[in-house]
Amino acid sequence: MTAPEGVLPEPAWHALREAHVTRVRQWTDPHQERRRRKEKHPVLDFLFTYYSHRPAHLERWHPGPGVVLAGDSARDYLRWSAYRETADGVTLGPLSPGRQATAEFVLALLSATASRPPRLGCFGLHEWAMVYRTQDVRHAWPLRLGPTGTDDVVESSTIKCSHFDAYRFFTPPARPLNTLEPSREAQVELEQPGCLHANMDLFKWAYKLDPFTPSSLVADCFDLAVDVRTLDMRASPYDLSDLGYEPVRIETERGRAEYVRAQSAFTERATPLRARLITLCRELLSEVDGGTHHE
Repeated sequence: MTAPEGVLPEPAWHALREAHVTRVRQWTDPHQERRRRKEKHPVLDFLFTYYSHRPAHLERWHPGPGVVLAGDSARDYLRWSAYRETADGVTLGPLSPGRQATAEFVLALLSATASRPPRLGCFGLHEWAMVYRTQDVRHAWPLRLGPTGTDDVVESSTIKCSHFDAYRFFTPPARPLNTLEPSREAQVELEQPGCLHANMDLFKWAYKLDPFTPSSLVADCFDLAVDVRTLDMRASPYDLSDLGYEPVRIETERGRAEYVRAQSAFTERATPLRARLITLCRELLSEVDGGTHHE
């Protein structure tokens, strides 16, 4: 007898869960080991500190909506209030009102972002603006060009950061140098698909809908975020060569070209992930309002 459509037999979903845990432990295990050693990492810590999804949460596997987990062990998922038991097994229920508001915001933001052409000329100068004319740097690593050289790059460049959560860390003297004035209120109006931080944030929007986001999508977004963060810091003013990160020297024409090529590739990688999140939000909201949500 075969399982009804949408029902995963116990061995099948156990295998999927184990594969997910194996995949994400390539990132969570080294992070946990660094924590035990009280060792900070200026590139990778960001993914577990700025983003609030803890390693243990990243390791959890959830199937996503429309999937029923069969077998006795599926009842373990009932510890999360989002799940309910049916005749065939355990599955996700509809969104709560609070989660509905989250899905509506994520849908609006990602749909607006996807509708715009990518802008690829920022050259990662947001990290430079965060250390402009200050001794209070964010990471305990030397500046490649020193404080004066770093300030010179900022002053000789056009800064056009559209991402509020990057802009809000600019030093006070750097903020007037930005061609835009990002704000939380204007976030939906300003975000665009070429922005490194907007593409890293796909991970955030994926886990904000946990456990409704399939864990395969959360892990795909995290995978992208790791690579984007690496470029973000290679193009930063910090000298991270001792950690094996060769700099992208955006203060040179060759370095800016290298940055744009990588930024363009990340834009292409992010596009299907953003589309999957948009589809997920529409699906979740349709279940709430009876299929009338068509944004």
